[in-house]
Amino acid sequence: MARHGWNSGALRWRLAALLGVGIAVLALVVTISTQSGNRGSTRGTTPDGAKVHGTPAVPKGKTAPDVGWGFTHTQYSADDGLDAATRRAEKLLAARPLAQNQHIMGWGADNPEPVQGRYDFDALDRRMDFVRASGGTPVITLCCAPDWMKGGKPGADNTDWSQSSLETAPYPEHFQDFADLAATVARRYPDVRHFIVWNEFKGFWNDAEGRWDQEGYTRLYNLVHKALKKVDKDIMVGGPYLVMDSFDPRRQDNASTTVKGPWGVMDQRVIDAFTYWNKHKTGADFVVVDGSSYTVDDDLLPDEFTATDKFTDVGRWVREQIGELPLWWAEYYVEPGDADDNRDDWSEPHRVAVQAAGLIAMAKGGATSGFYWNPQNRGAACAGCLWRSTELADGGTALPMLGLISRFAKEFPPGTRYETVPVADDDVPNVRVVADDKAVLVVNIRDRPISAKVDGRRFDLQGYEVKWLSR
Repeated sequence: MARHGWNSGALRWRLAALLGVGIAVLALVVTISTQSGNRGSTRGTTPDGAKVHGTPAVPKGKTAPDVGWGFTHTQYSADDGLDAATRRAEKLLAARPLAQNQHIMGWGADNPEPVQGRYDFDALDRRMDFVRASGGTPVITLCCAPDWMKGGKPGADNTDWSQSSLETAPYPEHFQDFADLAATVARRYPDVRHFIVWNEFKGFWNDAEGRWDQEGYTRLYNLVHKALKKVDKDIMVGGPYLVMDSFDPRRQDNASTTVKGPWGVMDQRVIDAFTYWNKHKTGADFVVVDGSSYTVDDDLLPDEFTATDKFTDVGRWVREQIGELPLWWAEYYVEPGDADDNRDDWSEPHRVAVQAAGLIAMAKGGATSGFYWNPQNRGAACAGCLWRSTELADGGTALPMLGLISRFAKEFPPGTRYETVPVADDDVPNVRVVADDKAVLVVNIRDRPISAKVDGRRFDLQGYEVKWLSR
């Protein structure tokens, strides 16, 4: 989806640009010498992809299916940049450990298997090294697929990094090949105990019937689930990572009659896809969804704060379907993007306040884990980013969104027993609140200063202020 801000693979080729013309010519000679029939170039690949990378600290004991609140690495992250800034970011995150999610191809990772049986994990290794160094709980999303699995050309120099290619699913005849790749990844990083299968049903749309291809996705999911459990039965596996799309509440076609609210009405085709997967999956250790508080038309109904109630309503519906399985939000969005998918119209206090309301709504809907899609870029201005770019001399320092995510993760980890705290009647329309026995999070949803009485205490809040109270 456009929200991911994929940049047509420009990052993938920056190494070639840095090497210079002379080495590029040499690389061409090497490429020609490594052609094997129609397999394409194997330059830079290795056959031992399943070899354990580095010295992973494999967790001992039984793995819990929850990881708590964290973030997803995107195209630019702190694994690359100026040394001092990268080390600063490592220390910053190590002081407030979070779950960190990374895809196996795209969003900072190269094609992991450009030729069948030949692997290139250099970029993914670097990301995993950063996760380890920064004390994160690693999570891997098994997306996307090498070109040869989806009708493209094999070869280290043939990867098509366009968004349309990246979002193409493996062909059914290559589902098992993708499952085998997943198993290779699991063997390479034995410290990764949680795997999400695929991303947003990319490529799984049934054009002929105008609906999701839930049958195809479920077949892929089941093969991957089996392959991962064969590597280690204690690996945690989850899906389906469906986008919980919603429409204007007045819409009739494809509109759900059961999951709706002032924020809109759910797309029945999504509900049908989820229901099919839930019924036909071979197993799951957790369940993953994704979505925005706004409609498919980018409408925040009736306003940006009330729209976050969608996360609560959808979460409760999902929990009714899945029983005791944990619920994760792999992505969640509260601010529509512009034509270029940039989200920088709001002030940072406004953005943090609505994000806080979204976290509260997800928690109230029964979610125990969630990943903030970190919109990191290389510049000084970076709306919603977690840290200043490590490409900058003063990079790697915390930005306001990191403070919210890390504090929420610390105060409300998996297993939190939430409590209801009193809010003065006159203040109810002005604040969003969540609490357990030790902490209270209060969000002023107004763009002006207010006075509020929460949990027996009265205090002042600046416009869009996010305030933590100890109990």
